[in-house]
Amino acid sequence: MKKLLGFRGVVIMSIVLQLNSGCMAKREYEYKFQNPELSVEDRAEDLVSQMTLSEKVSQMRYDAPAIDRLGVPAYNWWNECLHGVARAGEATVFPQAIGMGATFNKSLINQIGTVISDEARAKHHRFVNEDKRGIYQGLTFWTPNINIFRDPRWGRGQETYGEDPYLTARMGVNFIKGLQGDDPNHLKVVATAKHFAVHSGPEKSRHEDNYHTSNKDLRETYLPAFEASIKEANVQSVMCAYNRYRDEACCGSNLLLNDILRKEWGFDGYVVSDCWAINDFWEPSKHELVKTPAEASALAVNRGTDLNCGDAFDPNLNEAVLKELIEEEQIDRALSRLMTARFKLGMFDPQETVSWSKIPYSVVGSDKHYQLSEKTARESIVLLKNDNNVLPLKKDISSIAIIGPNANAKQVLLGNYHGTPHNSITPLKAIKEKLPNTKIHYAKGSDIAKGWPLLNKIPSSVLKTGDHPGLKGAYFDNQEWKGNPKMTRIDSVIDFVWMPKKPIDNLTSDDFSIRWTGQLIPKETGRYRIGLRASSAGKLFMNDSLKVEFSDDHEPKMRYFDTVLDKGKAYDIKIEYYNYHTDPQAQLVWAKLDEDLLSPAIEAAKKSEVTILCLGLSPDIEGEEMPVVLDGFDKGDRSKISLPQSQITLMKEIQALGKPVVLVLMNGSALAINWANDHIPAIVESWYPGEFGGKAIADVLFGDYNPGGRLPVTFYKSVEDLPDFKSYDMTNRTYKYFQGDPLFPFGHGLSYTNFSYSNLKIPESVDINKDIKVSVDVTNSGSKNGDEVVQLYFSQKIENNNGPKHSLVGFERINLDPGQKITVAFKITPKQYALIDNEGKEQVIPGPVQIFVGGKQPNLKSENDAKTTQVIARTIKIK
Repeated sequence: MKKLLGFRGVVIMSIVLQLNSGCMAKREYEYKFQNPELSVEDRAEDLVSQMTLSEKVSQMRYDAPAIDRLGVPAYNWWNECLHGVARAGEATVFPQAIGMGATFNKSLINQIGTVISDEARAKHHRFVNEDKRGIYQGLTFWTPNINIFRDPRWGRGQETYGEDPYLTARMGVNFIKGLQGDDPNHLKVVATAKHFAVHSGPEKSRHEDNYHTSNKDLRETYLPAFEASIKEANVQSVMCAYNRYRDEACCGSNLLLNDILRKEWGFDGYVVSDCWAINDFWEPSKHELVKTPAEASALAVNRGTDLNCGDAFDPNLNEAVLKELIEEEQIDRALSRLMTARFKLGMFDPQETVSWSKIPYSVVGSDKHYQLSEKTARESIVLLKNDNNVLPLKKDISSIAIIGPNANAKQVLLGNYHGTPHNSITPLKAIKEKLPNTKIHYAKGSDIAKGWPLLNKIPSSVLKTGDHPGLKGAYFDNQEWKGNPKMTRIDSVIDFVWMPKKPIDNLTSDDFSIRWTGQLIPKETGRYRIGLRASSAGKLFMNDSLKVEFSDDHEPKMRYFDTVLDKGKAYDIKIEYYNYHTDPQAQLVWAKLDEDLLSPAIEAAKKSEVTILCLGLSPDIEGEEMPVVLDGFDKGDRSKISLPQSQITLMKEIQALGKPVVLVLMNGSALAINWANDHIPAIVESWYPGEFGGKAIADVLFGDYNPGGRLPVTFYKSVEDLPDFKSYDMTNRTYKYFQGDPLFPFGHGLSYTNFSYSNLKIPESVDINKDIKVSVDVTNSGSKNGDEVVQLYFSQKIENNNGPKHSLVGFERINLDPGQKITVAFKITPKQYALIDNEGKEQVIPGPVQIFVGGKQPNLKSENDAKTTQVIARTIKIK
């Protein structure tokens, strides 16, 4: 009997029925790879053997096409879930990764990974059932980013878990385990540890830079988190970095991809290039390692890169084989790794046999998931300073000024690589809801930085089509505005997130386009910034002149132009937008430049008992390789680590009024807030806190939650304290090697209660290469319930060994009621207390060592030494 099956094609499957008590006893498959009873390795090998060279090469690009004759559906390997499923419709948005790092909560991170992969699976199976197999619809996710945040200037540091290799490894391992699941038969999703290796800026030169480190720094700082992700979490994918390391491109590095990753660590998954990184091998003014795309593709695959995010491999690997730059068996090796992953995910098995396919779509944005996002936002908040117990504020206060560019900015909740939230609870919104009887005075106070105003949607009051407010939208069911529109209507504003319903009824694909036309008639003369923010691609015209254009580079973006507009004058507006994936969004935004924002803020503060200043940074100006050039910012990175001057001016003017001020920071990287530290009594760090971030901030400010987060990075006082940004030498970097006095140290965080430590139990001596067991009693000696992050540090008492001052080797986040005592136990392994010598070798040296346990770093010189906790120490001997 023959039966037709398959996706977009026909697979002929021969089924032989042997009746035995009326049951099907045996099924014969046309191809061996179709048999789910065989090992995934055997199935992958068989599938690859059925393909032609061109077909093989086509499957090694991120947007792999279908092979209909074999029943292989199209598959797009590109997906993102850094802090929630991204760019695939509405999803639960958690705090940015740096905020997750600040929780110091391993089990919480595992729960987050589990929730994200639940939503990922639910989305994927819905897409498959709708025959959608495009970008952001698969099960292979390019996260987590476990690079070390070695320098606060790096714009992408927000994507990491901080500056410490041990903290990064623990958070990364738990996140990966949550993502990949615990089913012995099928992976839940594939996680990807990135960017391998020695990669943390600068952004603007990442395509040409060549970094060098000592073997000591390589093994002590840059590799541990990757090693843990492979050996402990069994991560199935690794993404190689853009830069070169020791003269080899990371995506063509024999040292990194072969000697270390596969031979030393036993990695058996696949390696994916960072996006268009292979092009850097040959393009002018980049690495220029080879002359042609064929040579670049052969170099990458020969050295161990299996999948190309980009278009270099196809068709150039065909040419490379013909020119004998690479053997076809190397192609087979790479493709077998890729197909093994797809088999492990159950993509060629009946869905009903894959347990993860049963996750209902109702989990997406469910109350349970929202509660976890809110919990994470709370746990990520760090109380930096609280002189005279200014916080928590009283709820019966009659009036509050909420001032600052981040007080009501939805984008600042999200950070980069974010999903689309259902909720966007800003501090302003949350405080209004918490204090319905309090008079709230709100003012922006300043732009986020000089020359970078916050752009808001252009209101219908200044948009006009004929006699109607708004713009005329013509909606097409294709990407090219072809034929007659399926629908026309007047849209009062251009502020759309089309989820879950598309703008055109019965639209079966994600492809559609819209042309908006009409006029903009401003009510005030002045200089304006006008922008188009979209998830796909578009153009913005004014008076038939093209002002803004961006193409489908796969990431949400915003482009703008500056112009002078006259009051009452009509300006023709045309927007051409097209969509190609599952997260369609479009916004027409603007701001009036050179507007006096300071005066209204001062008036708001004068009318209030207390002022809450919401300052910081924005993912619009710090992040991945941006076109942003402002004072203090450089193409996504930062050239200064202080607050932008516009915000410092605002802060000084408000503080000069002599009324109580609380500073709330929202940012993705450390800030040199020296003036604030000297003059503002209470400072809260909340990072980019996710869709419930404002609620978490309000809960902390008004005492409904006792903050317990800790800094996962050092807050320095000045960029002058830092080495050259391009130097990857760890000398004078991070808490482990920094010789200066930090503004706020790594591991710092205050509480509304106090914690004391006692009964430290450690053996007086330990045999060499044996575990060191440590236990300590922690007591909440204050009057409020609260979380304490118990931190364990280890220090070698050896002079001139150029090692770290001390290293984090354990941590636990615990919750204690007033008067409650808990015993916390740790184990320090020989690998943790071994020294890394200059050759990168681990050595356990007999002699005295020092162990510290407490709620903060030991031996702090900083004036901001957390007074709500303590540290106790013991010297023991390794013999």
